[in-house]
Amino acid sequence: MAQTKKTIKIKQIGSPIRRPESQKKILIGLGLGKMHRVVELQDTAEVRGAIAKLPHMVAIVD
Repeated sequence: MAQTKKTIKIKQIGSPIRRPESQKKILIGLGLGKMHRVVELQDTAEVRGAIAKLPHMVAIVD
């Protein structure tokens, strides 16, 4: 039986303007960069760690 991979939807809620370059790069790595954009990614430890570094700029949506 094949396992289904869990996904997570994240939405950008904060602007990258006046933020450190490292935070901008994390947003781009997540596939974000413009306000209110929503992406669906694999629910992995790496993605969760990136989200944890930007709690003021991204939100998990259902």
